[in-house]
Amino acid sequence: MKVLGIIPARYSSSRFPGKPLVVINGKSMIRRVYEQAMSCPGLSEVIVATDDSSIENHVTGFGGRAMMTSIHHKSGTERCSEVYEKLRQGGLKYDVVVNIQGDEPYIHPGQIEQIISCFDSSKTMIASLMKKIISVEELINPNVVKVLASISGKALYFSRAAIPFLRDHDTDSWIDHFNFFKHIGIYGYRPDVLMQIVKLPPSPIETAESLEQLRWIDNGYEITLRETSFESFAIDSPADLLKLTNRH
Repeated sequence: MKVLGIIPARYSSSRFPGKPLVVINGKSMIRRVYEQAMSCPGLSEVIVATDDSSIENHVTGFGGRAMMTSIHHKSGTERCSEVYEKLRQGGLKYDVVVNIQGDEPYIHPGQIEQIISCFDSSKTMIASLMKKIISVEELINPNVVKVLASISGKALYFSRAAIPFLRDHDTDSWIDHFNFFKHIGIYGYRPDVLMQIVKLPPSPIETAESLEQLRWIDNGYEITLRETSFESFAIDSPADLLKLTNRH
């Protein structure tokens, strides 16, 4: 199976401009993500998809591969689709495309392998990860996206609220009575599915929750979920960077 790993990395960010180039313990964030991805044996190739020449030059400067993409993309998914389409037009073919978050400098290669393994089944359209929530703080935090999965391991719904609602228990004790899961934002796509979902218009539930993946579910695309034990830590703000630096 030939798998393309793409790391979307845009320069502009309302909360943290220039985030991919911030230095974490001697290396830029984008370099750390790139090197973690490169250590994943299941990836045939890794490319940084960016809209900024300084990021492109930085990546090629440390020996990585980068491609310039449109400044008008609204999501990493759209950026991935542009890179894939350019490679396809150049005669390259891939069985799976993996969208690797560019703001998780210590992403575990095992998480990427889990995504790839989902495509051992020909029925898998889109794949992602979830991790068990172990604290009430995470459960009630709207910045932590929760996911509810079916018995067969398909995503039923994603929400910023705790789902499901436990009617007969106090909120503080919910995690003692149900296994809640947070969404880990790495995706794998069949190439044809990737090219279809970027053409879909925003859906009402997507707009309500501000979660792109709800658009796909709303339009009938199945998202296969695997549980991971690896903790992920995304850098969304300078405050997050300080917390991560203290951890490492």
